Amino acid sequence: MIAWLNGIVRDIGAGYAVIDVQGVGYLVSASGRTLGALQMNQPTMLHIETVVREDAFLLYGFRDTSERDWFRLLQTVQGVGGRVALALLTVLPPDHLVQAIASGDKAALARADGVGPKLAARLLTELKDKVAGLALGAMARTQAPTSATPVEVGGAVEAEAVSALVNLGYGRSEAFASVVKLAKAARAEGWEPTLADLIRAGLKDLSPA
Repeated sequence: MIAWLNGIVRDIGAGYAVIDVQGVGYLVSASGRTLGALQMNQPTMLHIETVVREDAFLLYGFRDTSERDWFRLLQTVQGVGGRVALALLTVLPPDHLVQAIASGDKAALARADGVGPKLAARLLTELKDKVAGLALGAMARTQAPTSATPVEVGGAVEAEAVSALVNLGYGRSEAFASVVKLAKAARAEGWEPTLADLIRAGLKDLSPA
């Protein structure tokens, strides 16, 4: 089992890179996010997921462990293999995946190659309860450092605020992230935000400067 590769980038192609480790070239499949961080003829270290099949020995590379963990988690959903998992991680890095799944943003998931409406719905259904256990990305870091609270909309007021912002043209994931952040900030200051408070603050937060 290969846990990581530490070597020189010798080739970068569509969906793959070749890493030279002491004269041996390893072909590694990777997301667009990981490939975009590589530079030709420069050193790199990639976390590796090894998949052994009857007809192939496959290596998948990741720039960090959160991306690798999401790669594993995505493949627990029927219909998601390595290619589709990498496609999802290309359009939605881990912190955005947390937001998309927690907020039920099917359209965001369907942006990935190979993910249609049915598979997007299955991803939401099967993973929504699991994202609370993943301390990944910016969305998880918005929780208090000692908090184990799941990433979710806390009640009807927040849910209505998200719905209102979506109806005003904002994406569900960004509206969800903004409302959760604003509601937590208000409660940290000792007051309970109303629906109007959250919509007004959300519009200010999401509007271009």
